[in-house]
Formats: sequence, structure tokens, C-alpha cells
Amino acid sequence: MARKNLVYGVNDKPPTPIMILAGLQHVLTLFGATTLVPLIFGPAMGMSPAQIGFFISCVYFAMGVATLIQTHPKLGSGLPIVQGSSFSFIPPIMTIIGAYKGLGPNVVMQYIGGALISGGLILSGIGYSRLVGYIRKVITPVVIGPTIMAIGFSLAPVAIQFNAANYWPVSLIVVACVFIFSLISRNKFMNIFAILASITIAYLVCLLGSMAGFFPAGHAAHVSLAEVANAPWFRFNIFIPWGPPKFSFLAFGAIIAGFFAVMIESIGDYHSCSYASGLDDPDSDTISRGIGAEGLNCALAGLFGAVGTTSYTENIGLIGLTGVASRWVVRTGAVILIIMSMIGKLGALISTVPSPVIGGAYIALFGIIGALGIQVLMRADMGSQRNVLIVGFAFLMALGLPGWTEGQQEAFFAFGIPGQMIWAILKTPMAVAGISAAFWDSIVPGTPEERGIGVKMK
Repeated sequence: MARKNLVYGVNDKPPTPIMILAGLQHVLTLFGATTLVPLIFGPAMGMSPAQIGFFISCVYFAMGVATLIQTHPKLGSGLPIVQGSSFSFIPPIMTIIGAYKGLGPNVVMQYIGGALISGGLILSGIGYSRLVGYIRKVITPVVIGPTIMAIGFSLAPVAIQFNAANYWPVSLIVVACVFIFSLISRNKFMNIFAILASITIAYLVCLLGSMAGFFPAGHAAHVSLAEVANAPWFRFNIFIPWGPPKFSFLAFGAIIAGFFAVMIESIGDYHSCSYASGLDDPDSDTISRGIGAEGLNCALAGLFGAVGTTSYTENIGLIGLTGVASRWVVRTGAVILIIMSMIGKLGALISTVPSPVIGGAYIALFGIIGALGIQVLMRADMGSQRNVLIVGFAFLMALGLPGWTEGQQEAFFAFGIPGQMIWAILKTPMAVAGISAAFWDSIVPGTPEERGIGVKMK
């Protein structure tokens, strides 16, 4: 990431108008990806459009609070780093949805809340107790790379089979716009808001097509604004909105894989954010507080009826582009996000986005996540036969083992609670990738240079 000359440093407080506009830009940058996560889970668990709208509002509130905690110098890392919905939690939460879907959306959300609280408190303990320093020694690029690749590439069916394939013409509009705005256009604003602009254009095509009768009711690209009219203007139901959290070992076993990936992502993000902000590499205390805050934020997200949270790489890129690294700007963005969460009609409007539009955005985003895993592997020596064998084995197991595990549910469940936890872990591609790579990377001899330890991203 190229480092731009800073306009405002981490501790600088810009004038109020600049602070509000720059904060709003952070919100717009995270808006697309953060909104897409609840738009995956809502339909998967059978939520009505009104429930999905409410769910989106819950997510905005939780992410605003999480950002305020993470940017606090004593509670969190103190870096100007935005928190948003994590893609790492999609595979494990889809496992939880599959296990409890028959009980209805509210009950599923209670189990998701319980899993986020229990897993979040463990991650928080690992962070604030400074145990994360020891764990970092096992997490090398050879482990991180296949884990992140498994997150992105294992989500291909979600992007294509369940969304884009519902109506390909609209999905391909989104994909084409993403490529044009992010790679072909030389306009910086188009580059920054490529995903948001692409979704907006495709949504307007669907809305106009629906109004003209080209996409009738029941069509995958149909847009109905009836739910927006019925939604309340404001909502204040914040604390455990879906009911008291429920705890199960199956849900906990599934979610642990997500927390493992979040920890890996976030450690890398703290280094990137420090570099973009003109700071030295984060010390172990900064990383420990940051990971502690990540866990605390996920536990709070469980109480607020939202989804898991993590640091957002897109917003670190925004700091590099603008030279505005002020934590006050990021905290202003967090307050804007909290205010947005209180506007009921906004969540209802976003919930009307048709599945083919979402599918097109997923194709771009999930592919990027998978490719980021390849980028991380470049820090290790991929000319080494040792690393090629470990990474190949881990990634192949991540693609193949979860499908077999899903079909053996009865055999695993016969062993009681331990069997349920093992089933949930082995059914999650990124958990399989991370465990497989960490096992062999720790056992097979390799030099620090070969394993990518201490190698900085260029």
C-alpha cells in the first residue's frame, strides 16, 4: 500500500465540517460490504423483508459501537480502524442456520447471539491477557494464506447458485460495473465507491424494470417498496432484540473457526493501518488490546442482535488514498452509523435489494477475498516444495472435507457434544484449511524466510 503524505495524523482533530464529511466517506466505504452480510443471512434463515430491514439496523448499530471501542486508546488498538461485518463468519454462521433453521429466524438469531457472546469473550480473554503474542508464532503466512483463500473461494455457491444464477443479466451488470469503476476508471471517487456505485446502478435498473412491468412480482429482479412504506421511521429496540441468547456446543464449535480467521485478519490489518497512518509497526500491547476489543465487540454484537465484526481493510485503503488518518474522523463515522441504525425506513429500503444484485457484488467481493489469501502467500517462499505441499494439502482439504463431513452428521452426533463440535469445525472450510496448514507448518522444518516470518508486505 503506497503511503500518502498525511493531511491529518492519528491524534489530529480536523474542523467539524471536514470531520463529518470524511467520517461519512468511511461509512460509505464500509456500507456495501457491511450490508451484504445480513442480506446473506436474512433470506437463508427465512426472514421476512421487514425482519431483514430490522436486522440491517441492528448490524449498523453494533458496528458503530464496535468502531468507537476499537479506536479508544485504552479499550482497543487506538488506531483509526473501522469495524464492519466480517465475511469470516459467513461459513460458520451458515452452519448454525442449517442446524436450527426449522425453529424460525428469531431462534436462529438467539443461537447466533449465544455463539458470538461465548466465542467473543474467549477472543477478548486471549487479547487482553496478551496470550495473542504466543499464538502469533504459530500463525505464519503459510497458515494465513490458505485460510483466507478458503473463506473467499468456499463462498462461490452462495454468490452464484443462490443469488447470481437467479437472474444472470442483472448480476453481470454489477460485475461489469465493478471492473469498470475499480480498474478502468481513473476517477478516484469511482475507485473508492466501486461496489456501492455498481449495486446502486443495478438496483435502479431493477426498480425501473419493476415499475415498467418488465420484472413482475415473483421475478428474481422484482423490487417492491411496500415494506418501506410500512416500516417505522425510527427504531430503538437495541438490546437482545431477537430474544435472550441461546448457547449450544454445536454453534460454539462452528463459530470458533470464524474467530480464528478474524484474529488472523486483524493482526495483518493493524500493521497495514499503522503503515498507512505514518506510525511504526504496532507493538504487542497495541495488538493485544485490538484483539481484546475485537472479541468484546463480537460479544456485544451478539447482545445487539447483529453479526460478527472485524477490522475493515477497505477503510485502511481509504486512509492511504486520502491522507486522513485521524481517529476522530473514524469515530465521527461510527456516530453517523449509529444514527443511521435508528432510521427504520433505511434498513427496510436496503432489504429490497434483489438477490441477483447481491450475487453480482458477492462474485466480486468473494473473489477478492480469495485472491488476498494468494497475496499473503507471496510473503512466504512459494518456490519451496515444503510450502507448496503444505498449502496445496490445506486448500484441497478445505474444499473437499466439509462436504463429506456434512453427509456424516449422524455418525459425528453419535459421540454426543464432542462429536457435534468436531462436526461443526470440520464442516467449515477455513477451519479445515487453518488447522491443516498450522499442523504441518509447525511440524515440518523450515527457515523463517521460507515460512514468511518477519517478512513485510511490499
